[in-house]
Amino acid sequence: MSFLTVAQPCACTSTVAGALHPVFPHTPRAVALACLTLWGAQAFAQQAEPAVQPEVVVTAVHDHSPVQVVADPKQPRQPIPASDAADYLKSIPGFSALRSGGSNGDPVFRGQFGSRLPLLTNGTVLMGACPSRMDAPSSYISPETFDVLTVVKGPQTVLWGPGASAGVVRFERLRPELTGPGAKGSASVLAGSHGRNDQRAEVEAGNEQVYVRANANRSHSDDYEDGTGRTVPSAYEKWNTDVALGWTPDADTWVELSAGAGDGEARYGARGMDGTQFRRESLGLRLEKRNLTPWLTKLQAQWYRHSADHVMDNFTLRTPPSTGMMAGGRASNVRRVTTGGRMAATLQPMDGLEITTGVDGFDSPHDKRMGTPAMPYQNQARVRDAKLRNWGWFAESAWQASAHTRWVAGLRLDQSDAWRYGTTMTEHRSEDWLPSGFVRWEHTLAQGTTVYAGLGHVQRFADYWELISPGNSAADKGNAFQHLQPEKTTQLDVGAQWKSDRAQAWASAYVGRVKDYILFDYAGMASQVRNVDARTAGLELGGQYQLSPAWTAQATLAAVWQDNTTDDRALPQTPPAELKLGLDYAQGPWTAGALWRLVASQHRISAKEGNVVGRDLNPSAGFGTLALNTSYRVSPQVKLLAGIDNVFDQAYSEHLNLLGNAGFGYPGDQRLREPGRTFWVRADFQF
Repeated sequence: MSFLTVAQPCACTSTVAGALHPVFPHTPRAVALACLTLWGAQAFAQQAEPAVQPEVVVTAVHDHSPVQVVADPKQPRQPIPASDAADYLKSIPGFSALRSGGSNGDPVFRGQFGSRLPLLTNGTVLMGACPSRMDAPSSYISPETFDVLTVVKGPQTVLWGPGASAGVVRFERLRPELTGPGAKGSASVLAGSHGRNDQRAEVEAGNEQVYVRANANRSHSDDYEDGTGRTVPSAYEKWNTDVALGWTPDADTWVELSAGAGDGEARYGARGMDGTQFRRESLGLRLEKRNLTPWLTKLQAQWYRHSADHVMDNFTLRTPPSTGMMAGGRASNVRRVTTGGRMAATLQPMDGLEITTGVDGFDSPHDKRMGTPAMPYQNQARVRDAKLRNWGWFAESAWQASAHTRWVAGLRLDQSDAWRYGTTMTEHRSEDWLPSGFVRWEHTLAQGTTVYAGLGHVQRFADYWELISPGNSAADKGNAFQHLQPEKTTQLDVGAQWKSDRAQAWASAYVGRVKDYILFDYAGMASQVRNVDARTAGLELGGQYQLSPAWTAQATLAAVWQDNTTDDRALPQTPPAELKLGLDYAQGPWTAGALWRLVASQHRISAKEGNVVGRDLNPSAGFGTLALNTSYRVSPQVKLLAGIDNVFDQAYSEHLNLLGNAGFGYPGDQRLREPGRTFWVRADFQF
């Protein structure tokens, strides 16, 4: 078993306030569904071939290789299995999230956020549409529908798009390996406190040359109660479905066409509006050819189109205010369509040297329309307000200089453009050939011990939220849109890994300087954005020790330090240090685990400064929570799991959080509290 703020209000569709629409299933119904599905799966599994998953409940993820973390997002995890990408990433040391309640948080890695940390699905970029990131890219990703999660720490790759100064997160679905005609699948069901109920199913069928793969999932929760018993507006429901059709005429050729869709809605106790539509539509085409010549080992080409059509309002999932600018109800429908592609060639000009080079790009227009209950937004015309475009060239090489030493290096050049469409004028902003690059040394000292050091530099063009959302960037005012400088990050990453028969340990550390860091200032009536210089540093540590054949002890630690050198104060939105201690048991069909999460207080803040989602509020108190889990493998095809999160029903808030919204009667000067004691049960099936 592996051990693993105030938001800028959305300016942004009738039911009784406090109830999500459509009506969600009640918990007893969900439990009945779980039991019925379990009974059917057990009956089917008696005739199926075994396909046993590792006996794991993930609570944190260890480093896989230098500067890289690899995880299986299908594996059950604790706390309660994640409903979005941000929630899952919190299992990895160094990650935290800007919390908004029950779901749809925004991931933060080493204190960095937004386009500094691109999230890719099958190599493609899906961008949200809300000017305040209510529909963050992570909210459209259901982790359990993917096969592999890979995180590259820091500016240590140039292969996956521009601006990746904090790192790169990639969710991937692997190519099915079918040796003959057949089909296989997996499924899971979950029920928990506060009406939580999830369902997931996946099927692969085909032969050596043709396959079809389909997956679908749904996740629902009612409002949760915090540790004091107070209800926090946080209910949500979301679903996703994706289908891929593949053709493999020979062992070296692969073509895949994919399509997908999803939707959902969510109540936000910390925002002036709720999300009543998270409509995603996706199309993709991938081609790959291997072993063309002795020196040209692989060619890849990819095209994709993602549409994020998002609706925010203050009357569908709550009672609208009777006074003020939002009286009687307001709705905003924003849409962002991102079309992009990538071509890459992998070369081996000599033994021990591999080079990957290619081009990528995207075009991403954004439009909006407004409405009220009396004048629905569906009857209004969409108005284009922005467009962003990027084209990039990249080359990355890996050279095995000796049996014990490896060098990895990369160079990237990007051309970025942005358009802002206003009521009286159109503005265009362009940055030609922004450079990024890195060089990394990896060395094996002895069997089981590796050290590395890498120096990287990234120049990042401001994203949609930084150029368009702030109040001083409007086209009619023409300030930050034209004068905001690209962010320039230079960072040194170092680390080591060690492993023996009974123990393993790893360490990652970094120190960096950022010139023209893009900072949001909330001192006035609306947010403004400006450039400052900054310094950053931090570390992640982890290890485990096998106490006996059945017992394993584990620990991870992550800490971040950030400083605004221009103003001589802390950089805002810095997460506090976090320690996780775990004890796991595995014997026969049974497993059990305990996770003790300890989070320090955070007093290094910069009040009224932050990012487009949140700002520093006040110092936060430390806290500790305990979680327990157990599992039993009924058969090679069926596994049952159960867990308790926040065992002692602690009342606590994360430092990176939002203030309550008075429209829900929640204290407007307090951070949203996290869920109190939570029970959950889950069943996993393979067939």
